[in-house]
Amino acid sequence: MRGDLEREYVDYVTARMTALRRVAYQLAGDPHRADDIVQQTLTRLYVKWSRARAAENLDAYTHTVLVRIFLDERRLRWSRVHLVAEVPESTQQPPDPEDRQLVRAALAQVPPRQRAVLVLRFLADQPVEEVARILRCSEGTVKSQTSRGLATLRRLLGDDAYATVEEQ
Repeated sequence: MRGDLEREYVDYVTARMTALRRVAYQLAGDPHRADDIVQQTLTRLYVKWSRARAAENLDAYTHTVLVRIFLDERRLRWSRVHLVAEVPESTQQPPDPEDRQLVRAALAQVPPRQRAVLVLRFLADQPVEEVARILRCSEGTVKSQTSRGLATLRRLLGDDAYATVEEQ
Protein backbone atom coordinates (compact mmCIF):
# COMPACT_ATOMS: atom_id res chain seq x y z
CA MET A 1 0.00 0.00 0.00
CA ARG A 2 1.24 3.49 -0.83
CA GLY A 3 2.32 5.71 2.03
CA ASP A 4 -0.57 8.17 1.68
CA LEU A 5 -3.15 5.34 1.60
CA GLU A 6 -1.56 3.67 4.59
CA ARG A 7 -1.59 6.93 6.53
CA GLU A 8 -5.28 7.37 5.65
CA TYR A 9 -6.01 3.80 6.81
CA VAL A 10 -4.13 4.31 10.10
CA ASP A 11 -5.95 7.59 10.77
CA TYR A 12 -9.32 5.97 10.12
CA VAL A 13 -8.61 2.92 12.29
CA THR A 14 -7.21 5.05 15.11
CA ALA A 15 -10.33 7.20 15.15
CA ARG A 16 -12.76 4.22 15.09
CA MET A 17 -10.97 1.60 17.20
CA THR A 18 -12.92 2.21 20.43
CA ALA A 19 -16.30 2.12 18.70
CA LEU A 20 -15.38 -1.05 16.77
CA ARG A 21 -14.25 -2.78 19.96
CA ARG A 22 -17.45 -1.76 21.74
CA VAL A 23 -19.65 -3.16 18.96
CA ALA A 24 -17.60 -6.36 18.72
CA TYR A 25 -17.74 -6.81 22.48
CA GLN A 26 -21.52 -6.45 22.53
CA LEU A 27 -21.82 -8.98 19.71
CA ALA A 28 -19.37 -11.53 21.10
CA GLY A 29 -19.86 -10.98 24.84
CA ASP A 30 -16.19 -11.77 25.42
CA PRO A 31 -13.39 -9.19 25.26
CA HIS A 32 -10.90 -11.63 23.78
CA ARG A 33 -13.23 -12.75 21.00
CA ALA A 34 -14.16 -9.12 20.41
CA ASP A 35 -10.48 -8.27 19.94
CA ASP A 36 -10.15 -11.17 17.49
CA ILE A 37 -13.16 -9.98 15.52
CA VAL A 38 -11.82 -6.42 15.40
CA GLN A 39 -8.39 -7.69 14.33
CA GLN A 40 -9.89 -9.75 11.50
CA THR A 41 -12.01 -6.76 10.49
CA LEU A 42 -9.01 -4.45 10.40
CA THR A 43 -6.97 -6.99 8.45
CA ARG A 44 -9.72 -7.40 5.87
CA LEU A 45 -10.16 -3.63 5.74
CA TYR A 46 -6.43 -3.13 5.17
CA VAL A 47 -6.32 -5.64 2.33
CA LYS A 48 -9.33 -4.03 0.65
CA TRP A 49 -8.56 -0.43 1.65
CA SER A 50 -8.63 1.04 -1.85
CA ARG A 51 -12.11 -0.43 -2.34
CA ALA A 52 -13.28 0.39 1.19
CA ARG A 53 -12.28 4.05 1.06
CA ALA A 54 -14.30 4.43 -2.13
CA ALA A 55 -17.44 3.22 -0.33
CA GLU A 56 -20.25 5.72 0.05
CA ASN A 57 -20.25 5.24 3.84
CA LEU A 58 -16.95 3.89 5.18
CA ASP A 59 -18.29 3.33 8.71
CA ALA A 60 -21.17 1.26 7.36
CA TYR A 61 -18.75 -0.72 5.18
CA THR A 62 -16.59 -1.42 8.24
CA HIS A 63 -19.59 -2.44 10.36
CA THR A 64 -20.68 -4.77 7.56
CA VAL A 65 -17.29 -6.48 7.58
CA LEU A 66 -17.30 -6.72 11.39
CA VAL A 67 -20.79 -8.22 11.62
CA ARG A 68 -20.13 -10.72 8.84
CA ILE A 69 -16.94 -11.86 10.56
CA PHE A 70 -18.89 -12.26 13.81
CA LEU A 71 -21.66 -14.27 12.12
CA ASP A 72 -19.16 -16.43 10.21
CA GLU A 73 -17.20 -17.08 13.41
CA ARG A 74 -20.38 -18.22 15.18
CA ARG A 75 -20.63 -21.09 12.71
CA LEU A 76 -17.25 -22.48 13.77
CA ARG A 77 -17.22 -25.19 16.42
CA TRP A 78 -14.49 -23.59 18.56
CA SER A 79 -16.59 -20.45 19.01
CA ARG A 80 -18.69 -22.33 21.55
CA VAL A 81 -15.69 -22.71 23.89
CA HIS A 82 -15.76 -20.19 26.75
CA LEU A 83 -12.34 -19.31 28.14
CA VAL A 84 -13.41 -16.88 30.87
CA ALA A 85 -15.97 -17.34 33.60
CA GLU A 86 -17.05 -13.69 33.84
CA VAL A 87 -17.15 -10.76 31.48
CA PRO A 88 -14.90 -8.02 32.91
CA GLU A 89 -16.43 -4.63 33.61
CA SER A 90 -15.80 -1.91 31.08
CA THR A 91 -13.84 1.22 31.97
CA GLN A 92 -16.98 3.38 31.90
CA GLN A 93 -19.25 2.86 34.88
CA PRO A 94 -22.99 3.13 34.23
CA PRO A 95 -25.30 4.62 36.87
CA ASP A 96 -26.19 1.11 38.07
CA PRO A 97 -23.65 -1.62 37.22
CA GLU A 98 -26.11 -4.35 38.19
CA ASP A 99 -28.54 -3.31 35.44
CA ARG A 100 -25.74 -3.29 32.89
CA GLN A 101 -24.70 -6.82 33.84
CA LEU A 102 -28.29 -8.02 33.62
CA VAL A 103 -28.69 -6.57 30.13
CA ARG A 104 -25.33 -8.00 28.98
CA ALA A 105 -26.18 -11.45 30.28
CA ALA A 106 -29.59 -11.33 28.63
CA LEU A 107 -28.11 -10.05 25.35
CA ALA A 108 -25.68 -12.98 25.34
CA GLN A 109 -28.71 -15.32 25.28
CA VAL A 110 -30.32 -13.65 22.27
CA PRO A 111 -29.71 -15.53 18.99
CA PRO A 112 -26.67 -14.16 17.07
CA ARG A 113 -28.58 -12.61 14.18
CA GLN A 114 -31.04 -10.85 16.49
CA ARG A 115 -28.14 -9.76 18.68
CA ALA A 116 -26.37 -8.31 15.63
CA VAL A 117 -29.51 -6.35 14.74
CA LEU A 118 -29.93 -5.04 18.29
CA VAL A 119 -26.29 -4.04 18.64
CA LEU A 120 -26.19 -2.30 15.27
CA ARG A 121 -29.52 -0.53 15.82
CA PHE A 122 -29.12 0.55 19.43
CA LEU A 123 -25.39 0.57 20.21
CA ALA A 124 -23.97 1.58 16.84
CA ASP A 125 -27.05 3.77 16.23
CA GLN A 126 -27.52 2.52 12.67
CA PRO A 127 -30.82 3.11 10.85
CA VAL A 128 -32.97 0.18 9.74
CA GLU A 129 -31.94 0.64 6.08
CA GLU A 130 -28.23 0.46 6.93
CA VAL A 131 -28.62 -2.61 9.14
CA ALA A 132 -30.55 -4.30 6.33
CA ARG A 133 -27.74 -3.53 3.91
CA ILE A 134 -25.06 -4.74 6.34
CA LEU A 135 -26.87 -8.01 7.04
CA ARG A 136 -28.02 -8.46 3.42
CA CYS A 137 -31.67 -8.72 4.29
CA SER A 138 -34.84 -6.68 3.87
CA GLU A 139 -35.82 -3.79 6.12
CA GLY A 140 -38.82 -5.86 7.18
CA THR A 141 -36.48 -8.61 8.36
CA VAL A 142 -34.48 -6.09 10.39
CA LYS A 143 -37.70 -4.81 11.96
CA SER A 144 -38.96 -8.29 12.80
CA GLN A 145 -35.55 -9.36 14.15
CA THR A 146 -35.48 -6.18 16.25
CA SER A 147 -38.96 -6.93 17.58
CA ARG A 148 -38.11 -10.56 18.35
CA GLY A 149 -34.77 -9.63 19.92
CA LEU A 150 -36.38 -7.00 22.14
CA ALA A 151 -39.15 -9.46 23.09
CA THR A 152 -36.49 -12.02 24.03
CA LEU A 153 -34.66 -9.42 26.13
CA ARG A 154 -37.91 -8.44 27.86
CA ARG A 155 -38.69 -12.07 28.60
CA LEU A 156 -35.18 -12.72 29.91
CA LEU A 157 -35.06 -9.55 31.98
CA GLY A 158 -38.60 -9.76 33.30
CA ASP A 159 -40.97 -6.81 33.55
CA ASP A 160 -39.30 -5.23 36.62
CA ALA A 161 -35.76 -5.33 35.24
CA TYR A 162 -36.93 -4.07 31.84
CA ALA A 163 -38.71 -1.08 33.40
CA THR A 164 -35.54 -0.15 35.30
CA VAL A 165 -33.39 -0.29 32.15
CA GLU A 166 -35.94 1.71 30.15
CA GLU A 167 -36.02 4.56 32.65
CA GLN A 168 -32.26 5.27 32.38
